[in-house]
Amino acid sequence: MTSSDLHHAPSPAEANSPTAQSELQTELPRLINSVILPGFVGTTAPQWLVTALKNGLAGVVYFSHNIDPDAPGQVAALSAEIRAANPDVVIGVDEEGGNVTRLQARDGSSIPGAAALGALNQLTTTEAAGRAIGRLCRDAGINLTIAPVADVNTNPLNPVIGVRAFGSDTALVSAHTAAAISGIQDLRVAACAKHFPGHGDTVADSHMDVARVELTMDQMRQHHLPPFKAAVDAGVAAMMSAHIIIPELGEAPATLNPAASALLREMGFEGVLITDALDMAAVRATVGPGEGAVLALLAGNDLLCVGNPLNAYTTGRDDKSCYTEVYDALFAAVVSGRLPVEFLRRAAARVQGLARWSAEAPSQLVDDAVDWVSVAARACRTDSLGARPVLAGDGSVTLIDARTGHNMAAGPTENFLATALGNYAVRVLPGAGFEADLTAGPAGAVLVLVDSLASPEQQESLGRVLAAAPQAVCVNAGLATGTPSATATIHAHGFSRVMAQAVVSLLEV
Repeated sequence: MTSSDLHHAPSPAEANSPTAQSELQTELPRLINSVILPGFVGTTAPQWLVTALKNGLAGVVYFSHNIDPDAPGQVAALSAEIRAANPDVVIGVDEEGGNVTRLQARDGSSIPGAAALGALNQLTTTEAAGRAIGRLCRDAGINLTIAPVADVNTNPLNPVIGVRAFGSDTALVSAHTAAAISGIQDLRVAACAKHFPGHGDTVADSHMDVARVELTMDQMRQHHLPPFKAAVDAGVAAMMSAHIIIPELGEAPATLNPAASALLREMGFEGVLITDALDMAAVRATVGPGEGAVLALLAGNDLLCVGNPLNAYTTGRDDKSCYTEVYDALFAAVVSGRLPVEFLRRAAARVQGLARWSAEAPSQLVDDAVDWVSVAARACRTDSLGARPVLAGDGSVTLIDARTGHNMAAGPTENFLATALGNYAVRVLPGAGFEADLTAGPAGAVLVLVDSLASPEQQESLGRVLAAAPQAVCVNAGLATGTPSATATIHAHGFSRVMAQAVVSLLEV
């Protein structure tokens, strides 16, 4: 297939000729598959997936349930199995570092997240973090990481971005987005900047609701689009569209809105535009994943991320039916003439180009040899902690977990702080009804873990802890406050294995 084939629009007579119809009927199943990126259940490829891959399926997205951390080499073997069925496959994963990891989901990421890197504000370190993510992916046979987050988190009440962003300053986010992309793509792993045109000023989580950005396009251009332009200028291989509504662009979510993708292409982006998951509420609860897939391609997207088949809101459907719902809708739309086949061909060419680019060997493999715990510790901000060590010897520690939920993008996680305190006698108490246990227990260090200082419930729990144990230290895994706190606090800018280890190292000093 040549580039001229992609751009030649056949006349009605050509398109309806018996020969053209016969060729299209033969080509169509592979062409439809070439723009679908489903999830699946299991640590090996199910038969339906192998069959689809042999018939041209674009690739897959891994989730934590596809990873067996107790089986070294399992992910690489799974990737090899998938690639054997389709050598030009795209294997993607949400590997942001910090809170959002799939490859290290059980034990927590060993790489600081975006908020910590932004707080440290050393571009060479962010680039090295990108290389570390790229190396994790490449070693696992993965050629697309759906990162970095290029959103500018201008709304502190944002329930889904928060510490996943480099910060709230447009210039800082732009610079670190470009640095992360450079590091990731040094490994010939495609980076995917997200969530275009900017999810940072929402107060709704598009996993669970329709999110609106009540800003003008002038405001978007000033504050939220520059990091995506920086990503384009850095040569980013892919972008992810957001299920957000910007009224000035219309009432359709950006993923389904031709005006949004046109805006991105006007910025000079020529790579693969990937939808955010089609099982998220903004699509699932409105038009549905099948119709959403059709509208997304018509809007200018290239690759359809179907979503995680084990999400709580994916009820009554298995992994295969999630895929076939999208496939069947696309097939019907092409056969009816509603979805021109040229849209599929153009998208397929971009996806194949990404896969072939990633198959080339990296020009160089830099060994940064970074002590990420030290980096994470330097990124932390301490308020009113004083010079005394909070932890000493093999003493006891009471850890009160006052968090009230989890970020949908990160998913539920282990208590990495409790794990990092493994050299101490640790008891973990919930953020409610802890007073009796706290006052009756042995003397020692008291830590209270929160992830939103803007949450009234978490503030209430923190106040009750301090009333019972004034020596308590707050470990804030969420966004740092603008002004220093009078309460002894460590602002960790995220919650992961490396951040927990960094917090412990600060408490021991």
